Amino acid sequence: MTQPAFTWPARVYWEDTDAGGVVFYANYLKFFERARTEWLRAAGGEQQRLRLEAGLIFVVSETVVRYLAPARLDDELTITVEPVELGRATLTVHQRALRGDQVLAESSIRVGCVNAHDFKPARIPASLLAALQRP
Repeated sequence: MTQPAFTWPARVYWEDTDAGGVVFYANYLKFFERARTEWLRAAGGEQQRLRLEAGLIFVVSETVVRYLAPARLDDELTITVEPVELGRATLTVHQRALRGDQVLAESSIRVGCVNAHDFKPARIPASLLAALQRP
């Protein structure tokens, strides 16, 4: 897809860092999760409403992360979300954590839509898919 990346600001807090004062590697996944949540919300896919009204939730099924440079306490980051593939029940996004123009970490994350009751695959609502495809 060729639409512009969704961006979400984040700051590195003490709780995000390890004993060396750098962001603990697993915490990049938290930054990525929060940015995806805000991306969905901006497209009208507020996850609590989706669960309550349609009985649907999103689950991560695959993630690959490359760590390129450390983020440190108090850094201001920009987290991006770029859809790569939008299917009927899954979506794949490319995400980056940046400090200014420097890419600190990047990830490919595949997310599936499932029924909240039995976790069986379910279709992403057509209206949400259409909204995610808009620039």
